[in-house]
Amino acid sequence: MTTTGPAFTSRRQLLERYTQVRDDHLRYMQKWGLIRPERSGSGDESYSFADVAVIKQADEALAAGSSFRSVLRHLLASRSGQLTFDFRLEAQPAKVLQLRRRELPPLAALLDPPPPPPESTAEQYFLTASLLDDGDPANFDSAATAYRRALEIDPYLVPGLINLANIHYARDEIAEAQALYERAIALEPDVFEAHFNLGNIFHDLGRYPLAQTCYRDALKLNPAYADAHFYLAVTLEKGGHSREARVHWRAYQQLAPKGEWVDLAKEFSD
Repeated sequence: MTTTGPAFTSRRQLLERYTQVRDDHLRYMQKWGLIRPERSGSGDESYSFADVAVIKQADEALAAGSSFRSVLRHLLASRSGQLTFDFRLEAQPAKVLQLRRRELPPLAALLDPPPPPPESTAEQYFLTASLLDDGDPANFDSAATAYRRALEIDPYLVPGLINLANIHYARDEIAEAQALYERAIALEPDVFEAHFNLGNIFHDLGRYPLAQTCYRDALKLNPAYADAHFYLAVTLEKGGHSREARVHWRAYQQLAPKGEWVDLAKEFSD
């Protein structure tokens, strides 16, 4: 990023100067594309002159008594058409942690496949993949290979489809991830992780009505999943449905009282 003025080398310095702005405010403005800090190899963030100008404006409005919700809306309105929204930064896909064996899905029965090898073989590859799939990008290739091997043996292993899709999602391979989530839903419509993760993809693509449908489907299956309430609230806010969003901001507060976004949820639910 080329800057046109001074940059703060740390978020701490920025928060010390603009005392009305909290850390979660910064992260939320970043999610909406209002600020775009650069991250160095050591993990430190630097803010351009343009970023600092936006933060200063927010700080002044908050000091004057405006709510963060109104500040955010004013900043968005003033920059309408200039933003590219990015909620990929911290939206974590739901991972299937335990293998649940079910009867052969109806689609499999219709296709009349040959008898598969013993299920324990596919299970072993899945378990191996799960151990490798620890969130470290260095292990993505090995984990993906093991998930694919499990799926070669058992193409209807829905947890394998979902977790392999998560790896594609982490790599920004959106088309591949979407296809796998959709296949998982076709095979087992009651697996909430697939609905939630597919919602994240539509969310990233700016297809908010489709994202809302996916998040609602996920919540029908798992109404206690706090992140689904959070992202549904976000997409509703983006669509101008603040009244409906409040229900989910409040649900997020109740389900995740120490959650990452709980302070913002309180502000937006008032």
